[in-house]
Amino acid sequence: MATTLHNPRPNTPGRPSGGNSVSGNPPGDIDLRALLDPSGDPSRTGVWVALAAITMMFVAFTSALFVREGSSSTDWHHLAIPRILFFNSLVLIASSVTLEAARRRVAAFARGRIEHVADPLRWLYGTLGLGLIFVAGQYQAWLGLRAQGLFLASNPNSSFFYVLTGVHVVHVLGGLGGLLYVINKLDRPVLALRRSTLDSMSYYWHFMAGLWIYLLFIIWIKL
Repeated sequence: MATTLHNPRPNTPGRPSGGNSVSGNPPGDIDLRALLDPSGDPSRTGVWVALAAITMMFVAFTSALFVREGSSSTDWHHLAIPRILFFNSLVLIASSVTLEAARRRVAAFARGRIEHVADPLRWLYGTLGLGLIFVAGQYQAWLGLRAQGLFLASNPNSSFFYVLTGVHVVHVLGGLGGLLYVINKLDRPVLALRRSTLDSMSYYWHFMAGLWIYLLFIIWIKL
């Protein structure tokens, strides 16, 4: 009796078909195609809408600050800016660098240039750690103002400081949540991360870094 032999289904070049997140070999090329797919996704649209809303919010805060400073009131007293804010800025900028490095390594992993998913994961965890350091540093800045006897309602300057930095920290915490989501999707036995998800989270995080540089400039020259 004749036997018909079927050619095996080809795998992604250079990548075995089985594996898990420890070995870095995803179970097939379907998820890798999703990871490499540059096409649009609702997550991209959602993040741009969110960034537009956040931008309008902080533009409103800045406008209120300029109007309040320009009023005839005499209760506008400039603050001694906590020096840790400059350290926090460097930390947040560094986190953007590590995130971009992680994004490039995720792409290299999907194309088979990197064998182990642990490599991009290290950079993602590094970004997460730097983000947490930034949040802790902002808390230290608030403690520094409290040590000077400056609270939310002490004067207009301290009020704007707490509001601007506090609302920004809340959005950074949202970015950390998104980063944890990406890490969870990447560090699975079955790869479940889409490129659009990683890109959207990266846009959001880079925006938070740029927004903080803007806020630090406003705080430095106006508060």
